[in-house]
Amino acid sequence: MDRHVPSHRRAPLSAVPVLFATLLAAPVAQALAPTCPFDAASLTTEDLLDDPPSDGTSVVLEGIVTGVFMDADELGGFYLQDDEPDTPTGLFVYAPHHDPVTPGDRLRVQGRFGHHHGRPQLARIDGIEACGSGRLPEAVTLELPRDAQRLSDFEDVRVRFDQTLTVTGHHELERYGSLKLSADGRLWHPGQTGAFDDHDHVERRIVLDDGSYRARPDPIPYLDDEGTRRVGSQVTGLTGILTHAFDAHRLHPTEPPQWEGGTRPDVPEPVTGGALRIVTANMENDFVTLGERGAASRAERERQEAKLNAALLPLKADLITTIELENRPAARERLIERLNQHGDIPYEAIRHPAPGTDAIKVGITYRPDRLELLDVVADEDRVHHRPPLLAWFGTPDGAPLFGVVAVHFKAKVGCPSSGDVDRGQGCWNERRTAQAERLAQWIERERRDGLPVIIAGDLNAYAAEDPLRVLREAGKRDLVYAEPDQAYSYVFRGQSGQLDYLLGPAGIAERIRDAGSWGINADEPAFLGFDGSQPAEGPWRASDHDPVWLNLWVD
Repeated sequence: MDRHVPSHRRAPLSAVPVLFATLLAAPVAQALAPTCPFDAASLTTEDLLDDPPSDGTSVVLEGIVTGVFMDADELGGFYLQDDEPDTPTGLFVYAPHHDPVTPGDRLRVQGRFGHHHGRPQLARIDGIEACGSGRLPEAVTLELPRDAQRLSDFEDVRVRFDQTLTVTGHHELERYGSLKLSADGRLWHPGQTGAFDDHDHVERRIVLDDGSYRARPDPIPYLDDEGTRRVGSQVTGLTGILTHAFDAHRLHPTEPPQWEGGTRPDVPEPVTGGALRIVTANMENDFVTLGERGAASRAERERQEAKLNAALLPLKADLITTIELENRPAARERLIERLNQHGDIPYEAIRHPAPGTDAIKVGITYRPDRLELLDVVADEDRVHHRPPLLAWFGTPDGAPLFGVVAVHFKAKVGCPSSGDVDRGQGCWNERRTAQAERLAQWIERERRDGLPVIIAGDLNAYAAEDPLRVLREAGKRDLVYAEPDQAYSYVFRGQSGQLDYLLGPAGIAERIRDAGSWGINADEPAFLGFDGSQPAEGPWRASDHDPVWLNLWVD
């Protein structure tokens, strides 16, 4: 069968075993010759890929080793590349049981040409001859997004990204040892920026792989001294083998990445003077009932409570709206019990008068030494899945101050097969928009003496989406972030955005002294959570949402 070797290098296939037997007779341990002996049957990677033979065809391939991933928990082979500087080509050689090779070695390899997951490779290796050792081919310098359309031209080739790339997602770090990187900073959800036509950011992103396709790598790669790798971490001068697998371009590094940034944030400074701190915190299923949405065991529950305590207590809030609290009185009671037991601030929790039938509910916790609860009302309109809770507060001597409404709109998950499907803003957008319309109307109906009302909670909608547009049109503004295109409290599939808000009228915005989010959760890998494989001490990944806070001047 013709091996499709170029005519000027073609030799009868019957000669290949004889030729290669001669090659194998020379021991590899001898001093390396500067070049491989002439062999009319051998091919370069360019020869092979320009006119590839049928899968299963025996070929002799010559090239320079550019990347070695031969350990049992790695790819099980190495990459060969020709030394043509203008049009470099490379190929993976699957050789899990052969002696290790070294980057820079010139090798002649006999094996069977084929494909694995759509990628060409050499496998079923019959022999490897080392012919010399020298310099690696120069890495091809690439830049994103400029060279995004050219990446396929350099698959299996040694490349380098001189630019700074940012970790924008780590949802596959524990499972597959890979990080999603992006050019020009982290990737933003289009619903946050309003760029609804750019859902994938494909020209800006690449995957940093670990030279292995093994699931659940141990240890997890790319962690820092604190055992994390946060979204926002950066790497410059990344060098390795570019390839394509699992629907993405990937880089297997041949030099250790040099990380910068990604430092964990300090807790916000305590309030001073005549200010009150208001916080909204998604608790990610704070359930006292084991085996439901939250902890599956007593050990997990202890870790969950410790993490939530570490997330809430340092904020020294005067008022907290709690989102995703189990819809049982015992959950509210346990929250207050542990906050008062482990902290130095007295708290009370409001009994929700109409929590609804959903498994989770919203709640409000406050300091009775700083605020007096004047009244409570819930909206039982059927548009809501979790009835909003509105509480009016005054000073300890009874002077009215403001209202706070805890809200949690319908999530984007559990899409229906028809009707309120995803039309660019996630499924259930029509329901969330209707919830926003009802919320604005209900607040106006319940308003007392012109007092401002702060909307505090998880709206499950990004800043440029319809529910937020409705609330802005109703006079509600973001009290924390003036520029929503840089605001986030949540990271999903490598895209950052804002789901958690403190909203209010313009009048109260003038009394905000400081505000922000405490980045303890969204940027942290999920495996650091209470139910993860490597739960971290402290507040890190206490939830999947960051708590959002503001300091309101009341004197």
